[in-house]
Amino acid sequence: SRLSTVSAGRLNGKMREKTLTMDTLNPQVKAVEYAVRGPIVIKAGEIEKYLEEGGTKPFSEVIKANIGDAHAMGQQPITFLRQVVALCTFPELMDSPSFPEDAKWRAQRILQGCGGHSLGSYSASPGVECIRKDIAAYIEQRDEGVPSDWENIYLTTGASDGIMTILRLLVSGKDSSRTGVMIPIPQYPLYSAAISEMDAVQVNYYLDEDNCWALDINELYRAYQAAKLHCQPRVICIINPGNPTGQVQSKKCIEEVLHFAYEENLFVMSDEVYQDNVYTPDCQFHSFKKVLYEMGPEYFNSVELASFHSSSKGYMGECGFRGGYMEVINMDPEVKAQLVKLLSVRLCPPLAGQAAMDVIVNPPQSDEHSYKQFHQEKSSVLGALADKAKLTEQILNAVPGIKCNPVQGAMYAFPRIFIPPKAVEEAKALGMQPDMFYCLRLLEETGICVVPGSGFGQKDGTHHFRMTILPSIEKLKVLLGKVRDFHISFLKEYSALE
Repeated sequence: SRLSTVSAGRLNGKMREKTLTMDTLNPQVKAVEYAVRGPIVIKAGEIEKYLEEGGTKPFSEVIKANIGDAHAMGQQPITFLRQVVALCTFPELMDSPSFPEDAKWRAQRILQGCGGHSLGSYSASPGVECIRKDIAAYIEQRDEGVPSDWENIYLTTGASDGIMTILRLLVSGKDSSRTGVMIPIPQYPLYSAAISEMDAVQVNYYLDEDNCWALDINELYRAYQAAKLHCQPRVICIINPGNPTGQVQSKKCIEEVLHFAYEENLFVMSDEVYQDNVYTPDCQFHSFKKVLYEMGPEYFNSVELASFHSSSKGYMGECGFRGGYMEVINMDPEVKAQLVKLLSVRLCPPLAGQAAMDVIVNPPQSDEHSYKQFHQEKSSVLGALADKAKLTEQILNAVPGIKCNPVQGAMYAFPRIFIPPKAVEEAKALGMQPDMFYCLRLLEETGICVVPGSGFGQKDGTHHFRMTILPSIEKLKVLLGKVRDFHISFLKEYSALE
């Protein structure tokens, strides 16, 4: 019948071409790469399925150390956060004696800020007003009194959404006046992906691996001057604490970056989603905003700065809620109206994520019923992460041909791995990066899924991988032991160990 031929894509004997093909696809989409969910991870998923269906491998499970997804790795949710969100979602629970009063009044306050007192309503595009006010109060307290205006706070769908939005405002121009975006190498691949998608120019500045991944101001000037020949650098992105590199920036370093941005008229984007994840006792998190304030009014009232935070990391690990916010200061008022317009197109961030973010900035106080348990859970998560950071660094550094900087913060190790010349040749013959080859072999022989350093960027001739420190301490010891054994046999196979 005519219908069946139409359903097969033929009409009058002619094959109908698809409108959207790889040739007609937006070329910027094709250029996007996102390593933490890239080919290795897809392969890991296939192996997992194969094992579930009764297949055999030299290992019994796939350990995914590729992405900072705390709960998926067994971290327990913070009770108080879940209680407040549950009450917001299902207000009938307000009558239940099993929920504490301090959780109930927070939920009631959030619901009063929602249309129809329901988490199922849209909020204003920048977010629920009382939550924005709580965030401003939290920032003021964190920064020891540096003023924060709630109208500069915008809730976002995870920090990623805010970062993409600000970049969208900044990218313009053609050819040599096209926006250049300065990013650290190694970087979290959200940045390179966003830059590709927007067809902006990626301007790399390299972190100093020999100096614990420190940011060197001379390297910023080098990258800036070189980029000016072919684009217009307009923005500098900083990730502090670092992802994938785990370093925590010193106050002096932040001052130098802000002075550089002030001098060269750059917009500053400060990705501070790991601000609660600092493990090394002699390191401390300094927010870019606080340092800018301390540099004096000339700086504080002029440097354009967007800072980002999220519900996904820290001690909360609530990735699935997609909660986040950004604080944007010194933005031109007319541009600010354009930002609000852009935000209003996507209506609003998920309300449950906004509620989760509110609990993070407004946790139980010392005189409240839930304080003790909350504090215990928070300390336990951060304490375990600090132990795992140290353990990971120690075990990796004991392996010949692996060198790992201290994991001062965040939730990843980014060890440098020696890959013998013969293995490099074999990888090239297969048309892949040497560390991709290494990570694929690691996955196929041990079931461990890590991300090759080439997905984050690295100095030519160096090789790395990124692994999370999120698995339980028992599982982490197994994982690190397997990495050690694999690495030694890999070196032997390619005759780099006698």
